[in-house]
Amino acid sequence: MAYQFTVSPDFGPSHIAGWQIFNTYLQRQLSEGIHFELYDNFEQQRQAIFDDKVDLIYANPYDAAMLVREKGFIAIAKPTAKADEAIIVVNAESETQSVEDLKPGTRLATTDDPDVHMMGMIMLEPADLNVNNVEITQCDSYVLVAKQLLRGTCDVGFFLEEAYQDLSAMVRDQMRTLVTSQIQIIQHVLLVGPELASRRDELFHILEAMTSEEKGQGVLESMGIQGWEKLEQEDVEFMIDLMSTLVED
Repeated sequence: MAYQFTVSPDFGPSHIAGWQIFNTYLQRQLSEGIHFELYDNFEQQRQAIFDDKVDLIYANPYDAAMLVREKGFIAIAKPTAKADEAIIVVNAESETQSVEDLKPGTRLATTDDPDVHMMGMIMLEPADLNVNNVEITQCDSYVLVAKQLLRGTCDVGFFLEEAYQDLSAMVRDQMRTLVTSQIQIIQHVLLVGPELASRRDELFHILEAMTSEEKGQGVLESMGIQGWEKLEQEDVEFMIDLMSTLVED
C-alpha cells in the first residue's frame, strides 16, 4: 500500500504543481509508492492525521505540536531561509496608518491558518484589540481575505507573508501592509510518521542532494524553496514550546 503525503493547506496555489512534482521525485528516489493528497482546509487535514492517513507531511508550525506530541511524528528537514511571518494588511485607500489607529469593532478577515492567526492577534495588542472586541470573518483562503479588503467589507486582513507575495501584483497594489511579524524561527517543517520513520535518514539525504543535481534544483524551484536543512527533534520541540509561550502570553 502506498504511503500518504500531504502539505499544509496554507501554501500558495502557484506551488501546487511543484509539490506534485516533488512527490513524484520522492517516489523515484525511494522506489516506493507515495500518494499525494491535498486537503481543502486544516479541519479536513487534521481529521486525516487523527485517522492515521498521513505518513509524511509538510506541516505548519502550529500543527507540528500535535503531530510530534500526539501522533509520534519526527523531524526530517526545514526549508532553507524560509521563516513564517504574518502581516496585517489594509486596503490601500484606508485611513489607517498603523495598528494603533485601529479601534474596537474593527472588522478582521482571517483564515483558519492557526499560526498566522495567532501572530496576527499578537500584533493587534498595541491597539488593545482581542477576539472579544473585533468582528472576525473567517475565509477559506488568502485570496478571499484579499477580496474582503478590496470590497471594503473588512478593515484589516491577516496574511502569511509568503501567501501575500503570491498574490498578483494588481491585487497587492490595491492593499497596504501595516506591520510584519519578526519572530524569525517559526516555520513549516517536513515531518515523517511512524510508518516511515525508519527511512528518516534516507529521506534527508535525498532532500540534501536536491541542490546538487539539475533535476532536484528544478523541483525545488517549482516549490519556491531554495533547499533543505536538517531539522533535529529538539529544534521542533523548541519551536513548539515557543508557540505555546506566545499563545499563553
